[in-house]
Amino acid sequence: MFGIEWLKPSVFGGSILYALIGVLVFWISFIVVDKLTPYDLWAEIVEKKNVALGIVVGSMCIAIGMIVSAAIH
Repeated sequence: MFGIEWLKPSVFGGSILYALIGVLVFWISFIVVDKLTPYDLWAEIVEKKNVALGIVVGSMCIAIGMIVSAAIH
């Protein structure tokens, strides 16, 4: 069960590829949600220090990450 199969180049390369695909899908999802909201999410969180919006966006990021990881796994 704890063999070294994960050290094979094809398995390691596949893991890296899926990780990059997951990050890309996550980033695209964040951009889509940012475009759907009536204001700039990043400016609202960073410049105006909107904590409530930061919590909502953080929750959204966790949810998107869980969906992407489940889809890849």
